[in-house]
Amino acid sequence: MTIRVLLADDQALLRATFRILIDSCDDMEVVAEATDGAEAVALARSHRPDLVLMDIRMPGTDGLAATAAVCADPDLSGTRVLILTTFEIDEYVARALRAGASGFLGKDVTADALLDGIRTVAAGESLLSPLAARSLITRFLASPAEGARLASPDDLAALTAREREVMAWVAEGHSNEEIAEKLFVSPLTVRTHVHRAMTKLGARDRAQLVVIAYQSGLAQAAPPPSDTRHRSGFSGD
Repeated sequence: MTIRVLLADDQALLRATFRILIDSCDDMEVVAEATDGAEAVALARSHRPDLVLMDIRMPGTDGLAATAAVCADPDLSGTRVLILTTFEIDEYVARALRAGASGFLGKDVTADALLDGIRTVAAGESLLSPLAARSLITRFLASPAEGARLASPDDLAALTAREREVMAWVAEGHSNEEIAEKLFVSPLTVRTHVHRAMTKLGARDRAQLVVIAYQSGLAQAAPPPSDTRHRSGFSGD
């Protein structure tokens, strides 16, 4: 299957570079380009891409508002958003995840890492390293802004004991393979538990499942590190 990508960035040179890189791969193609958030939302609705590669800072409607609009549209339930920006700070990562983004990368990412990131997010996984995930939860997601809470402790009652256990490991940033080794089961079994938990809790993807784990109290945030800036990394399955 070909991954259909929508590019949203106000810099023409970057869009051209990303298009050449993506179109060079047999398993993905660029279907449209947007210069701002409003155009990104409109093009997403008309092209129904598998993934939107979204810049945060754009004129008019920014990438965070566009991400929220795309992720809230039921007709775009199959479209994932991967944030790509030069502003790699926790606050932007947290706001992007709250808006519904499935991943977050810096523009200094390597070509291979970007392509792998597109494939990972398009497959329904998230792009956050364990360090980035723990830092984000500690600083922002564990204390959500008004109206931003995704779940309460009562919502976890719908999960089985094993689903809660797997969800807690996911919240720590572990991959399916790592969880499988800890629980002495197959990665496919872990993946099944993850997707069942996502379905029961209404989580759009693995990233939202992490947010719910902390907001509901299933996982506990560790004390924040002294450094206030962290770069996002990769954690795929």
